[in-house]
Amino acid sequence: MSERQKIALSRRSFIAWTSAASVMATLPLSKQLYAATPEEEKAVAQATDAVTQGKWKPVACWHNCGGRCVNKALVVDGVVVRQKTDDVVADSPDFPQQRGCLRGRSQRKQVFGADRLKYPMKRKGWAPGGGDKGLRGRDQWVRISWDEALDIVASESKRIKEKYGNESIWITGGNGVDIQNVYAKAGGFVGDWGTTSWGAWFETPAHLGLLEGFYTFGTNDRFDMRNSQLIVMWGANPAWSSPGSPTYNYYQAKKAGARFISIDPSYTTTAELMDADWYPINPGTDHALALGIMYALLEMDSPDSPLIDWNFLRRCTVGFDESNMPAGADPKGNFKDYLLGTYTGEPKTPEWASNICGLSVSDIRTLAREIGGTNRVALLTGWAPARIHNGEGWVQAFSTLGFMTGHMGRPGRMTGVSCHFAAGNNGTRLVMAGASGLPSVPNPVSLKINHNELNRALLEKKFRQRGVGDVDANIQMIIHPFNATLQTRANISQSVEAYRKDVELVVTAAYVPHTCAKYSDIVLPVTTEWEREGTILNPSNREVMIAAVNVTPPLYEARSDQWIAKEIGKRLGINVDEVFPVSEKQQFFNKLNGATIIGEDGKTTEPLITITQADIDEWQVTGKPQQGRITLNEFLTVGKYQVKRTAGDNYGYIAYEDFIRDPQANPRPTPSGKFEIYCQTLVEKADECGWTKLPPIPEYIPSASGYEASFSDFSKKEKGDYPFQIYNPHYLRRSHSTLDNVPWLREQWPSPIYINASDAKRLGIKHGETVLVTSPQGKIVRPALVTQTMKPGVVALPHGSWTDVDEKTGIDMAGADNTLTIQVPTGLGTSGWNTMLCNIEKWHGDQLVPDAAIPQRIIF
Repeated sequence: MSERQKIALSRRSFIAWTSAASVMATLPLSKQLYAATPEEEKAVAQATDAVTQGKWKPVACWHNCGGRCVNKALVVDGVVVRQKTDDVVADSPDFPQQRGCLRGRSQRKQVFGADRLKYPMKRKGWAPGGGDKGLRGRDQWVRISWDEALDIVASESKRIKEKYGNESIWITGGNGVDIQNVYAKAGGFVGDWGTTSWGAWFETPAHLGLLEGFYTFGTNDRFDMRNSQLIVMWGANPAWSSPGSPTYNYYQAKKAGARFISIDPSYTTTAELMDADWYPINPGTDHALALGIMYALLEMDSPDSPLIDWNFLRRCTVGFDESNMPAGADPKGNFKDYLLGTYTGEPKTPEWASNICGLSVSDIRTLAREIGGTNRVALLTGWAPARIHNGEGWVQAFSTLGFMTGHMGRPGRMTGVSCHFAAGNNGTRLVMAGASGLPSVPNPVSLKINHNELNRALLEKKFRQRGVGDVDANIQMIIHPFNATLQTRANISQSVEAYRKDVELVVTAAYVPHTCAKYSDIVLPVTTEWEREGTILNPSNREVMIAAVNVTPPLYEARSDQWIAKEIGKRLGINVDEVFPVSEKQQFFNKLNGATIIGEDGKTTEPLITITQADIDEWQVTGKPQQGRITLNEFLTVGKYQVKRTAGDNYGYIAYEDFIRDPQANPRPTPSGKFEIYCQTLVEKADECGWTKLPPIPEYIPSASGYEASFSDFSKKEKGDYPFQIYNPHYLRRSHSTLDNVPWLREQWPSPIYINASDAKRLGIKHGETVLVTSPQGKIVRPALVTQTMKPGVVALPHGSWTDVDEKTGIDMAGADNTLTIQVPTGLGTSGWNTMLCNIEKWHGDQLVPDAAIPQRIIF
């Protein structure tokens, strides 16, 4: 039987199983109340057989939410008819199950969705050189063969390279992607870089002595969080942004006696669960609040009632006051004098901060007393407050608040980022997958465009190259591999304009017709992780390694990203065996064979998985037998290995513990060897970028398009044309923009815009009514969700809706957040999604059709 026949059989079986299950679900529980028809009895029998005939497999929940939870699928004839999550062990606080959320449990509607891209496609109006570029996003699609699609991509790559040079080819996303390695081997390409989810945390931690991109740090593990008396969640809502175990870990700290504070524009789901005190802040003003708190600490600190840890400041930091400035620095440039306004005449008092952040003066002083006067405090922030233009100062100020109060490096005391896979459980990884065996292929082209200048590079044909200055750009070919760059970078409308202007070829590899695919010329259908050899979901939280195996052969004509890269590479004339010296199956085996675990002593490393020669022979791969903790077959059957933790074991983690215990013996990798409140490195890095300058201390710089900019006259508090602040929370319907098309999730999470009840009443907007939201960059419509849990003057638009622009009106009917955002390069190149301005008003057209009622975007 051919693979195509197997897939056809699987689809027929899928219809039979799902139909039977649907009938079974409608039957009453008591047979005495209802006599089933013969057809219904047969359907019930088929549904029952599905359970006995099928096989439970661990499958990938591969989306970038940070959870990386256990996902299992009941597979019958290559079709998933049921899903469940972790049931390997009995759940307990110390040894919790790695439970998946609604998104992972709905994945069969994604992998087997009707909107899967089935065949290679070409835009009808495209021709070599671009054809009618203005039709991108609204043209018809023509089905083509794989050979034709690959030949077009390769021949156009050669032509464009010969005419314009390698610098005319832009491949989006991070480094090391399969197609990027092929083009690196073929002469190179232009890349891009930015801060994305991490915001200013991406590079600013130089003041902590951390490397660029090291973006989850500073917090202790989940066991130590139970030692905290007060936990401050500052812009952190793990129940939405990091589903899985993090919120459960927070709850164990609550059960152990911790009180919670939430500083956020919204009273979040996590705050509700933790019964947190809510401090509703204006978005993007966290820096001002931190300065106001620190001023209040200085104001209220006394020997009888100490709020500041002066010993910590002296031992572990430089730059707080003129007595501990780094060598060569002007003593007047210290942070304390800036805070007090000694030389500027502008003290950062609670009154000053209140005018910006929106909290009362008494609330700011209360926060200072709570944070400074409580012995064991966990200051936990998400990335969200740093996803703002000019956000670097906030990162430095947040750390400085931890320095002043000494809440670092000790039991129950921590200050840092708590989100993504390290949310509520930070620390050294205890179990780790091995390397794939693929080599690193350096890119000979050094040019990389910051995300805040992508549109400038396309429209103005210039961008600022870090360390160089403005350089010419002539992008004529864009390749989107796994990512959703067009959807998830700021100002989509301007990006679409740029795509429709001069670019000669846009290529996207995708499994559904998301925004990048919609505005492309050539679309290459890729497989999902369920159709591949298998994978390790790494990193997940520090205590677990999760496996996924193949579920079904590639659907339709989909191929893996690596197969596509190889075929293009062959046509470009490179030796693809040098880029991919081992097969995809061998790569998966290498990750398993190389997996390691830290021993019970907390130090030594040993193999995780037992590999026998019989395993190697069965897999038909290269490897060496080894002894580990779990057999290969067992690991790929249960789908995870989780380190068993107990209180007081050798796996505990307290961030910066060694340094804070003995700073001289364990110096930080900074010029001073300490935490740097005064950090010259940040000044130098900003000068290297060349957009706006950064001061060495966390001086307050209003965010571009932030709260202050919403006023035509800030001194009089007179609102301008865009009076509302709008920010973009992560939302359980999607992981970033992935899963937006899944029908089940659309039904449960309608993606409204959240607005305070008092604002809605003033504007005459009722719950559920359609509203028009306008920013200087674009317009969207959304149903209003009227609530008391949103700060007045602030609206929240969930992140990640696939843009769907009405070509006549220019209004995005899907409500994509990046229709409203702007690209503004500042500081260290930080992108700002949570500092936007908008106007919101009642919509006078037809009421918006609910997302769940809109047909899926299906091609062929």
